[in-house]
Amino acid sequence: MSFKVTLNCLKRMIIAGFLLIFQSTNAQQNFLDLTAILEQKKQLLGKDLVMMVANKDTIIYKKEMGEFKSKTAAPIASASKWLTAALVMAIVDEGKISLDDKVVTYLPEFGKYFKNYITIRQCLGHMTGISDESGGLLKKLANRRKFETLEEEVNSFAAREIQAKPGAEFRYSNMGLNIAGRILEVVTKKKFDQLAKTKLFAPLGMRQTSFTNIDMSAVNPSGGAKSTADDYMKFLTMLLNKGNYKGKQILSEESLEALMQIQTTSDQIKYAPKSAEGFNYASGSWVIEEKESPLPELRSQSSKDSIAPGGGRVATALASPGLFGTWPMIDYCRGYAYIVFVKNFLGEERAGAHIEIKEVVDAQFAAECN
Repeated sequence: MSFKVTLNCLKRMIIAGFLLIFQSTNAQQNFLDLTAILEQKKQLLGKDLVMMVANKDTIIYKKEMGEFKSKTAAPIASASKWLTAALVMAIVDEGKISLDDKVVTYLPEFGKYFKNYITIRQCLGHMTGISDESGGLLKKLANRRKFETLEEEVNSFAAREIQAKPGAEFRYSNMGLNIAGRILEVVTKKKFDQLAKTKLFAPLGMRQTSFTNIDMSAVNPSGGAKSTADDYMKFLTMLLNKGNYKGKQILSEESLEALMQIQTTSDQIKYAPKSAEGFNYASGSWVIEEKESPLPELRSQSSKDSIAPGGGRVATALASPGLFGTWPMIDYCRGYAYIVFVKNFLGEERAGAHIEIKEVVDAQFAAECN
């Protein structure tokens, strides 16, 4: 009897293994067009590249090119913003802050300069109204190095001029997400990089992801993370699956809805990188596709009387591209997430290539988004 049971178990294991191999091979075959466009765009995107696609919580496509592997760690620049926005929502879930709280409640320095009306929500959506510093990227990076802590940097933002009423105009920068990051430090009494590790990276098993700088300079919630394609896909699948990762609820469904809320209208956008022109913004991510809300009105998470921004539309596809070429994407309507992970400066032409890549991925899924 024992021999028969063992034999039956062995047969089931062989069949299950065969099915897994078959499904994996079949999925890769279905993505031949995707492999072809990656090869076609290799000169533009860079020869060292990883792309991964997930449906629900299963990786259905993986392509490694050149020296980049799915476990290769590299800076992800502004793809960090999505991580920071999610970390903010984790603290919202704990009831320690609300998106409509005033920044000055936690950072009194802003009150000294009459910036009493900026909210955390506006920080996540680049709508603080604070004037950004002039100069190019290299100058801004050099200026950041003079700050030893996030607190010092954010206090310098408080002293800058206001160029628009908070919530009225969108100007893409590193200020808003860094202000939000500093608020998390004050509320939790933990350094931002340690908080990210405890609340987000450790629960998701993102062991090679960190905001910590080797030179111990000021942490940068807007663009200072390092990660891998494997790690970031864990984050994306959590977002795709309504905040759940392997049976563990990392973020509430309400927080996921808040991250998907569109914060802007097209006429509010006064500055956006060329690679993102024409898109609206949510919280830490760009709105690649959107549609009319099925609800009569969208309301703020923390107030039943305040209608949320975005003109009554909801995001169906979001992306958070980084300067170095990393492009994470979620299509909630079609039910997939993917990341193109590459260390190569992102330009306008590369953004166009990523939109073409998404169209190829869309074709693999039957659902139409109207």
